Amino acid sequence: MKDRALLLLYLAAIVAATFVHDPARLAAALAAVLLLSGRRAPRVLGRALRAAAPFAAAVSLGWLAASWWQERPAGAALLRLNLRVLLMTCLTFALAARIDLQRALGFSRTLRFALVLAVSQVLTFRRLHADFRLALRCRSPRRVSTATALRHGAATGAWFLRRAEHDAGEIAQALDARGFFLDQR
Repeated sequence: MKDRALLLLYLAAIVAATFVHDPARLAAALAAVLLLSGRRAPRVLGRALRAAAPFAAAVSLGWLAASWWQERPAGAALLRLNLRVLLMTCLTFALAARIDLQRALGFSRTLRFALVLAVSQVLTFRRLHADFRLALRCRSPRRVSTATALRHGAATGAWFLRRAEHDAGEIAQALDARGFFLDQR
């Protein structure tokens, strides 16, 4: 029951964060999340920054370019956007370790089954990513150049997309063959 309550609290907090537009309130909520994280706060913030940085950089650069093109200021909107993303990411990392999703989704066999499928895919892809990284390191006699790392990352990303699409099709066919998508009354 505790896990389900935490999951509902997390979902409510995520939705509530989308309604807040004042940067001071977003910053206060972020500070509250970090305070509630206790000793784990530096780790939560570090992980959140690493996870959100690519998204924030891409969106911020696009926003800056569009603002420059339209000759409009972008500072307040970018601050609000990046604070919201950081708040949501910190909230996710702060609560992810405290929620047992199997228990939280215990009321629904379908949701638990989907969770098991998703976790198995994540673990498989994590192992494959480590294998690709080790393969590059083992096949490179010297330190890998930036261009080589970028080419390797692009090829690995393309492989992962193809693999994800293939696996999704296979899983859907297997579930359909076992009657998973039929109405369960």
